[in-house]
Order: sequence, then structure tokens, then C-alpha cells
Amino acid sequence: MYARRAAVAAAFCLVLAGSADAAVLGPPPGAAGCSGCHAASDKVATPVPRLAGRNPADIVAAMQAFRSGQRAATVMDRIAKGFSDDEVRAIADWYAAQK
Repeated sequence: MYARRAAVAAAFCLVLAGSADAAVLGPPPGAAGCSGCHAASDKVATPVPRLAGRNPADIVAAMQAFRSGQRAATVMDRIAKGFSDDEVRAIADWYAAQK
């Protein structure tokens, strides 16, 4: 009986950990570098768009467009090529969770 309760409790904890708010977790590898150009605060006026709170699908689409050359860029085309699809999704999800 104890083993079953422990297994159920462990499974519950895994579910909770998997659904933890990405804003609470630290940034995934590569995400911290974005803040060099993309302001974290909405109070900063800059032509470079803020990433925090954006739709993750929009971030992924932009990165794919930069990578393929479909979107004009000064440096983002080279930066985008340095990330795998999984890394881009992790970064997009993390920034979307930021407020």
C-alpha cells in the first residue's frame, strides 16, 4: 500500500513539475543573450521588439524566417542559425511566460 501511495505521489509531483510556470524557472540556454538587444522592460523605447509576454509561436516563426533568410536582418539571421528547433521553442516558451 505504501509503495503505491509513494508511486502516485511521485507521479503527481512529476506532473506538477512539468506544468511549472516557465517564468519561475531560469532561462533556457541561449535566452539570456537575447536581452543584449531585446529590452526586458516595456518602459524602454527601442526599435528592437520586446520578447517577454509574446506569443511563443510568433517568436518561433520569426526565428525560422530569420534562419531561412525570408526575413531581413542585420544579425538575427546569423543568431537564429545557432539554435536548434528545440532550443528556439524552449526560448520562445520561456519568454512567453515572462511578464
